[in-house]
Amino acid sequence: MNAKGAVAARIVQLCAERNLAVNALANNAGIPPSTIYSLLNEKSQNPGIVTLKKICDGLEISLREFFDSEIFEGLEQEIQ
Repeated sequence: MNAKGAVAARIVQLCAERNLAVNALANNAGIPPSTIYSLLNEKSQNPGIVTLKKICDGLEISLREFFDSEIFEGLEQEIQ
């Protein structure tokens, strides 16, 4: 899995744990739902740190908590 896929998987995981729909997360984070959907799909290849911070705020977690997951262990090397 690459980093972008891991970020998308983590968002899905956290939403599922909280029984939170993507639209509700977007509302909590103060960003358009299309922004989150583009992270979950292939449209956005590089989620920005500011967007991730807003998503974390919407989930009421820190960036540290977001990345503290086995999902991010053993990621593919991004530099070819």
